[in-house]
Amino acid sequence: MTQTALVVGASGIVGSAITQLLLDNQWQVAALSRSPSQVPGVIPISADLQSPATVQQALTALKPTHVFITTWSRQATEVENIRVNAAMVRNVLDAVRPTGSVQHVALVTGLKHYLGPFENYGKGSLPQTPFREDQGRLDVENFYYAQEDEVFAAAEKDGFTWSVHRPHTVTGVAVGNAMNMATTLAVYASVCKYTGRPFVFPGSRVQWDSLTDMTDARQLAQQQLWAATTSAAANQAFNITNGDVFRWQWMWGQIADYFGLAPAPFPAAPAPLERQMADDQATWNQIAAQYGLKEADISRLISPWHTDADLGRPIEVVTDMSKSRQLGFTAYQASDQAFFDVFDQLRDARLIP
Repeated sequence: MTQTALVVGASGIVGSAITQLLLDNQWQVAALSRSPSQVPGVIPISADLQSPATVQQALTALKPTHVFITTWSRQATEVENIRVNAAMVRNVLDAVRPTGSVQHVALVTGLKHYLGPFENYGKGSLPQTPFREDQGRLDVENFYYAQEDEVFAAAEKDGFTWSVHRPHTVTGVAVGNAMNMATTLAVYASVCKYTGRPFVFPGSRVQWDSLTDMTDARQLAQQQLWAATTSAAANQAFNITNGDVFRWQWMWGQIADYFGLAPAPFPAAPAPLERQMADDQATWNQIAAQYGLKEADISRLISPWHTDADLGRPIEVVTDMSKSRQLGFTAYQASDQAFFDVFDQLRDARLIP
């Protein structure tokens, strides 16, 4: 029987990675996003996830066996995040219900499950690191919980299995993505190289000194596919990282070396990227023109606010992956190479010089 996947948010970092992996494994793939997919071999579907009627109409003829939900929409408050993002999940699952074809739904959330939403990020009473899946929900409103609850309710009604995947910061390539640390750092390093500015770490001393981890989008895709096709993984939530740990004081040097820079010493005063890069559009225009880059709008490439939020945390963030390891998921990705692979892709696509 042919497996048919519906990838929701297929144009994003996570969605594009799972789309490619499914194609590589000979799945039929329908890619849902606001703009129709240009990936060869996929069924392009365009829909506004906040419009139930639009989603219903777009998915009427589709009979997916598996649904991979990899998108979210950032709102001004967590109350609005909950309302909008829960509705997006509900609209998709309502739209695919009539065919009765869905066997499994995979939902991608993240470590804000343990750290709290942006409004309360890393504040209050937090679970002890490393974060483990059996640590309960925080006593705060969180749109990740609302998304999970939509999946759980639909699974109970429709009889499909589910999996939830909680990555740390995801590295990958997707222009216009709202959470894009690797590309943000690549653009920042390129600006520093071009202007001669020091390559200054924008985060906290804790992040500079402490152990941490990351998630390559390809690693996340592999876990999603594994969970969707492994009966022992049904109806469970999993952390997902690359499988190694590092300190940013080391990784900063690795990234600097890739771009031919000297890493600056840890700054005496905070140096967030939102401030460092606030006026870099004009410089990026010059770089794009000189090197013939395909994207001159720097805002389409960088997300300083998100990179600052991750690198500015005042607590150690390390993730435990024992649960999926014990069930047989053994994929691994070195985090420095994950960064280098993104940088190589960006250069090959002429998005950075």
